Amino acid sequence: MSFVNNNGVILPAGGYSLKAGNRGHLYGDGLFESVRVVNGRAINVENHVQRLCEGMKVLRINVPDYFTTAFFQAEFDALTGHNGIFAGGHLRLSVDRKPGGNFLPHNNDAEFFIEAYPLQSNKFHTNERGWKIDQYEDMRKPLNALSAFKTKNSLIYILSKLRAQERGLDDLLIQNDKLGIIEGASANLFVVSNGVLYTPGLDLGCLGGTMRMQVINLAIENNIKVYECNISPQNLLVADEVFLTNAISGIIWAGSYRTKEYGNAMALRLTDYLNKKWNVS
Repeated sequence: MSFVNNNGVILPAGGYSLKAGNRGHLYGDGLFESVRVVNGRAINVENHVQRLCEGMKVLRINVPDYFTTAFFQAEFDALTGHNGIFAGGHLRLSVDRKPGGNFLPHNNDAEFFIEAYPLQSNKFHTNERGWKIDQYEDMRKPLNALSAFKTKNSLIYILSKLRAQERGLDDLLIQNDKLGIIEGASANLFVVSNGVLYTPGLDLGCLGGTMRMQVINLAIENNIKVYECNISPQNLLVADEVFLTNAISGIIWAGSYRTKEYGNAMALRLTDYLNKKWNVS
């Protein structure tokens, strides 16, 4: 039997867990974090909690004093233990405004919900086959105060994934209002040219990814230059490598963009640094 955590209470996952009137369900009035588990423990929790609390402030959801790294680490540990996850896993932490009201809430207090799922591998692995990618042309992601956070409104990412599937591709890259390429459907974007990493800055509208931050820091620690800048289609066509990053998968290398093909030496190197950082052998 698997379990979930509903506002601090461990419940069987097979039963009804969310209350009627849940604002995340009704209005998308909330945020979420996807957290990787390694060796049975959630990793990089501090950065996830920091982003979550910053996003709550933008949504004007009250941040409880107890929403700390230590609090969520303990809640994560309890849930992974109940679910028998002692190696690799995936946690999803949701925070919603409490039920009440319609578009105007009755109050701005928060409630949280955590799910836990095992992963087949404890290590971060780069994909064996490079992803086939292109651009998503149907709509753009607006640049605003919500851009950097994982809000419950994920429709652009869902529709992008569906369009990629229709075209026989692995992912489509999303553009901002100014037609800069900023991210994949569920991952941040990096371009490698002559041993240097380039990635869109947060001021361009990409998600403030926790794995993006880790990769930037690991690169700098290992004397790899990193620049935050606008990425154009032309940049992709002359790049040596293109890879995507997210908290669960780590680093996903792209094998091709349209007719351009890529290698994966930098992706493999950074994945090795990532596993060493979290003591995964």
